Amino acid sequence: ALRAHYRVQSRLPLRSRDAVFAARGGGYTGSPAAIEAKVRELVPGVRTAWICRAADAHTVPTGTRHLAPGSFAHWSALARSAYLVNDAAFDRGLVKRRGQVLLQTHEGTPLRTVGTDLLDRPAAARGTDFEQLLRSVDTWDFSLSANPHSTLVRERAYPSAYLTLEYGSPRNDVYHHTGPADVARLRETLGIPAGSTALLYAPTHRDYRRVQRPALDLERLVRVLGPQFVVLARAPRLADPGGHRAPHPRIIDVSGHRSVETLALASDALITDYASLMFDYVNLDRPVVLHLADVEAYEAARGTYFDITTFPPGIVARGQDELFDIFATDHWRGSRSAQLRAAFRARFCPYDDGYAAERVVRRVFLGETDGLPLPVPSTARRAPSALPSQDGAGAGLRS
Repeated sequence: ALRAHYRVQSRLPLRSRDAVFAARGGGYTGSPAAIEAKVRELVPGVRTAWICRAADAHTVPTGTRHLAPGSFAHWSALARSAYLVNDAAFDRGLVKRRGQVLLQTHEGTPLRTVGTDLLDRPAAARGTDFEQLLRSVDTWDFSLSANPHSTLVRERAYPSAYLTLEYGSPRNDVYHHTGPADVARLRETLGIPAGSTALLYAPTHRDYRRVQRPALDLERLVRVLGPQFVVLARAPRLADPGGHRAPHPRIIDVSGHRSVETLALASDALITDYASLMFDYVNLDRPVVLHLADVEAYEAARGTYFDITTFPPGIVARGQDELFDIFATDHWRGSRSAQLRAAFRARFCPYDDGYAAERVVRRVFLGETDGLPLPVPSTARRAPSALPSQDGAGAGLRS
């Protein structure tokens, strides 16, 4: 019945003012969310809808229609909306119509091997239908890119005739428009004690492991760091559900939190490995520590586009004890950390100035090719979202 309904709807005229959005995370999040919000601001005549499960419907803003996946309304919207925006892929049953515009925003900057480059990585490519992948890529009209590195990688890994928009990452706009009072409220909401230093631990998925468990002993970490520190533990998307639910009172499991941007804003520093979050986090000019205990295994299974150990966004630890020493000696927030972070930000965040979503909306939805907002020079950008100095957790962490 749904297929017949979709075929019938596909024969009806397109709704030129309708736009459908979705994100891999399920809820209202990522670059699609930032673009949807900017569409409502700059193009009020466009009617927007968001595809997500009922459990995530509460994240969708008032005024944006919620579409349940697989519903008649969902398929009607896919058949008749003029604009389709996603950071992953729409249902494979989608048959893109003449006149529809599909914008692929992607999920951050690629360090890990992606797309057709995975053909030589059987462990990482397990279950990937490359023919379907290429059919999906052929539906793209625009591919959003945050930096030249992303452009070069994706135009090779996702070959087709789309136009790349190297405009920056809309999901990072929030880092440049959120003030100290907002950050304080986020920290309170997450249960971060006043005056504490919050470390966001956000590792990525391991393709070579069947069961995803933390590579870091978080209970030992908080014991070593002392009572000033709190760990916000965010498990990879495909992780063991109980992987980060440690009983220690200074470990806060935030794996179910949809918005990683909110978690980044609320934290004082990031501990990660190969996750693309590192490329976004440096916009905050807060310390990043990489815990890379399995570089050889990860490189063999998944592969990376450059050696992150030679051009990292912060201090690198090859094991737990080394990571503990980095925090014990304060190297994690020292001058070397700041130098690495600045170089990384200059290379990978040239357009992340708080106006990426506006550039996208003006180009895709308003058809503007001239007069788009120019990226703000990096020297003129304010340090985003500095924490209130009275917290005792902000000023000292920005060195």
